[in-house]
Amino acid sequence: MIKDLIASCKHSNPFSFLGLHFESDKSIIRVYDPHALEVFVKLLKTEKFYKMECVDNRGFFQLKLSKKISPLDYKIKLIFKNSSIITYDAYSFKPVISDFDLYLFNEGKNLQIYNHLGSHIKVHEGVKGAAFAVWAPDAISVSVVGNFNGWDGRKHQMRVRGESGVWEIFVPHLEKGEIYKFEIRTKKGEILLKSDPYGRLFEVRPKTATIVYNDCFKWNDKNWIKNRHKYNSLSSPISIYEVHLGSWRKGLSYKELSHRLCEYVKEMGFTHIELLPVMEHPLDDSWGYQVTGYFAPTSRFGTPDDFKYFINFMHNNNIGVILDWVPAHFPKDAHGLAYFDGTHLYEHENPAKGYHPDWDTYIFNYGRNEVRNFLIANAYFWFKEFHVDGLRIDAVASMLYLDYSRKDGEWEPNIFGGKENLEAISFLKELNYICYGHFKDILTIAEES
Repeated sequence: MIKDLIASCKHSNPFSFLGLHFESDKSIIRVYDPHALEVFVKLLKTEKFYKMECVDNRGFFQLKLSKKISPLDYKIKLIFKNSSIITYDAYSFKPVISDFDLYLFNEGKNLQIYNHLGSHIKVHEGVKGAAFAVWAPDAISVSVVGNFNGWDGRKHQMRVRGESGVWEIFVPHLEKGEIYKFEIRTKKGEILLKSDPYGRLFEVRPKTATIVYNDCFKWNDKNWIKNRHKYNSLSSPISIYEVHLGSWRKGLSYKELSHRLCEYVKEMGFTHIELLPVMEHPLDDSWGYQVTGYFAPTSRFGTPDDFKYFINFMHNNNIGVILDWVPAHFPKDAHGLAYFDGTHLYEHENPAKGYHPDWDTYIFNYGRNEVRNFLIANAYFWFKEFHVDGLRIDAVASMLYLDYSRKDGEWEPNIFGGKENLEAISFLKELNYICYGHFKDILTIAEES
């Protein structure tokens, strides 16, 4: 029964039942909220309230109207024990992501997928709110949870978009600054609470939730970008100062670091700075190489806009910015990418290819389209959205060779019997083709110890 599936968070498309539906020339509105004592429908044209009938004591309410209305013609008022809210009905909004964008993602070719997956404040069908989307193809159901719904996965259950494996929902009225996670129910009956793989900002450790964030920084580094070839050219002298922001001057923000670090590197005669990973990571006492938030500069030093200020300031002082980037592996932290939807989604299922014994981390599955898309779009993201001048790619040899740090019998040869990781090689070739094809005068640098 549909209501049983929704009440137990096991329905892949609760929109097919909840929200606004039509029978001939009549409208039927259905609401599910397990904490609501009463629910009313407010017709906005007349300002009249109509009490919904409780059709199931688990929190299902229904109202039939003798005419057709649109999703923007009404709001719902939910009465709780000590409060009430009036809101547009989240289950009456159409999907936000286009079929074409999902097709490109599944093909591994959507370079700006980060503008569709994750969370985004936007106006959708005339209403402002937050759009949430996540890739979890093997999940039974996915909900977005946060303070706005009491971290109750029954309240904002998402719909899966066909065979794409992407789940989405638009929640009206939400604003920048909301914290959230995705509650994922697996085929094995587990309930996983995951941070957003495409999140732009995260809570400061030890908290791990994602924060809804829309950038608003205005760049003024056009002169640097126009003349970057003078500084990044292979025929130009390059002197790089490698720095870990967390220990260079402790306790400083991105903005404070930009001024002090700029003054230092100019005095010492460096042309570029190379930042050890600034992407979000779980451990303070580390260099940042175990990344949990690939699309987010760590919130230890400020917001994404603050980090853009840092880069913009460096550029206006003729200093290039290179980021250490870690596509070779990722950590096992429960809130991160590991075992994301109850399966080995981002990591290779075969431990001979998917587990790194030296670092006790997982290795990306470079042969899966959506995983390649995640990583290549991430590199594209740092070049386009943050104007970085180069990526220093960490641990390249561990990606290239199947026998890297493994004894005989602990690795499997490729289809030709060799030790080369053909999928990783293909990935790196595509990465360079995309990055150099879209951004002039950048650098990609292979690191190996």
